[in-house]
Amino acid sequence: MSAPVSYAEAILQAFRYLLGNYPEVFAIGQGLWSPWYVGASMKDLDKEFGQARVIDTPISELATTGAAIGASLNGYRPIVIHPRMDFMVLATDQIVNQAAKWRHMLGGKSPAVTIRGIVNRGGEQGAQHSQALHAWYAHVPGLRVVMPATPEDARDLLIAATLCDDPVLYIDDRWLYDLSAEMPPPGPIDLTTQLPKVLRVGTDITLVAASYSVTLARKAAEVLAKKGVSAEVIDLRIVNPLDHGTTCASVKKTGRLLAIDGGWRTCGLAGEIIAGAVESLPPSAFRARPRRITLPDAPAPTSKLLEKVYYPNTERVVAAVEEMLAE
Repeated sequence: MSAPVSYAEAILQAFRYLLGNYPEVFAIGQGLWSPWYVGASMKDLDKEFGQARVIDTPISELATTGAAIGASLNGYRPIVIHPRMDFMVLATDQIVNQAAKWRHMLGGKSPAVTIRGIVNRGGEQGAQHSQALHAWYAHVPGLRVVMPATPEDARDLLIAATLCDDPVLYIDDRWLYDLSAEMPPPGPIDLTTQLPKVLRVGTDITLVAASYSVTLARKAAEVLAKKGVSAEVIDLRIVNPLDHGTTCASVKKTGRLLAIDGGWRTCGLAGEIIAGAVESLPPSAFRARPRRITLPDAPAPTSKLLEKVYYPNTERVVAAVEEMLAE
């Protein structure tokens, strides 16, 4: 293990590894030569690998994504960067109607393209700049969706996504960029074999989350431990295809399930986590009703005071667990 590496630096390591070892890889998107757009996650890559492989484009999400998908059909492995997921919606036709469908329409040939969508919320940015739309895209067959919660996964899942022969949506959250951890050296892993990880073993309740919500779950587990409650924390890592096996194995032990998600409640990831467990386990496996903590079904506010109410926090997770333990 080396010195601790931040989440943003881990993404930068992944880009360096891919661009340095795979000549068919290139990055394309808006603001790639500007740290204001992508933070420290792509700093100076254009100087290191050249502007022909780190391509800063005009503002056209659809055109940029379409060009990358076309390049992927000709042997390249592009990584498209969308600095805000909100505006990636303008490229949804290319992602959902084209990339996700072509394996089934072109005799098994699939565009090996990675679309990186960055979640950038809080700070009074308001409704059009604060969305995490992972549940939308995870609903689409043919599109793999990954959401790394740790620096190691931020690096390794980006490498795995880029080397995967399927189209992959890789979602990172700026609220995680300062999170740091020690990591082993990078190397290729097979994305198709990756499963959820148990980040903390517990016996009283199962907390399941992805991306930044994993941080909330881990902090809540630390608070609960001081109160004598043993919480198991599961990081989903990949939300399409969504594996329920790890969650169900944990709930068999704890009897309680709390799903935490930074998306909206209706038709969201948290509901899918609960549905998978309820469909797979008998009623006798549950010692309390499964619950979920999500965003309310409303657009993000601009007011800082309202943001404190709108976004889930550690205190809400702890309170929900205590209510479940009292049932």
